[in-house]
Amino acid sequence: MTFGFGLIGASNIAQAHMIAAIRSQPDCEVVSVYSSHPERGFEYAKTNQIPHSANTLEDLLSNPAVQAVYISTTNELHYEQTLAAAKAGKHILCEKPLAMTLDQARRMIKVCQQHNVVLATNHHLRNAASHRTMRRLISEGAIGQPIAARVFHAVYLPEHLQGWRLTNPNAGAGVVLDITVHDVDTLRFVLNAEPVEVTSLTQHFGMGSGVIEDGAMAIFRFDNGVIAQTHEGFTTKYASNGFEVHGTEGSLIAKRVMQQAPMGEVMLRNAEGEQFIPLQHENLYEVGMRRFMGAVNGKDTPAATGEDGFASLAAALACLDSANSRQTVAIPSFKSAAL
Repeated sequence: MTFGFGLIGASNIAQAHMIAAIRSQPDCEVVSVYSSHPERGFEYAKTNQIPHSANTLEDLLSNPAVQAVYISTTNELHYEQTLAAAKAGKHILCEKPLAMTLDQARRMIKVCQQHNVVLATNHHLRNAASHRTMRRLISEGAIGQPIAARVFHAVYLPEHLQGWRLTNPNAGAGVVLDITVHDVDTLRFVLNAEPVEVTSLTQHFGMGSGVIEDGAMAIFRFDNGVIAQTHEGFTTKYASNGFEVHGTEGSLIAKRVMQQAPMGEVMLRNAEGEQFIPLQHENLYEVGMRRFMGAVNGKDTPAATGEDGFASLAAALACLDSANSRQTVAIPSFKSAAL
């Protein structure tokens, strides 16, 4: 029996990654797509061999063949669309950031719990073999007690993605809600720790319009004592990317791991020298979809839960608050925030 997905948003990321990830899972298929522009939705369905194009969100959610939805609309739409999907009994995989505010994110989590549907956040980077291996090595004591970490994830935003991300603050534009939110989630995952405060600066280097930042650096303090630096940008054409964690007994140095492709390397450096760690690379989106379906079937948890989406959003919003106020800002904890 086919398990049907509906796409809420005829997006580039769905076409490039998520449709194939859904189809990679046993008996899963994309059965409908909804776009706010029906003509675009019709052409998108035709191009991607999707049998149905919905003219309205209600049309998609009332379709009995749709059992789960993947939401990849602009950020300000996630809240209402998630609530509508949950009330229709559909399991939900939502793009990051989960919402525009923490109150919205709390409400989304609560409503999904009330309607007994899975809510997952599509933080794909934690699915990389590199990051899963780093998390395991740290937990096994390979570098002793972690002291500090560094993530460098500055890119040049390709032209086909430069629209609302650079012009529409009401949709959550800017590098912090686009990339920093991913980086802090990956730090949370690898370190198995929570950020408690942040000091950040943002940059306006000619790509983002008005108040929209196109570069950012931040320093996070985690609840296990680790301090972590992140650097994100839309304007750096020739930068590489990587992730480092330094501990009392060694360092993990990963290169070319902050990206969508299943690639990169991890090196362990300690008193015995340098050793490259074997990695079994897998498609990041397929790993996430496998975990999502495991959660739907009651056999697993999502790779990134709604609570993970809340935590990474809280950290990203605190970055923006810190840059605007020029002060260190405390990061709210989901566990301490009453639903």
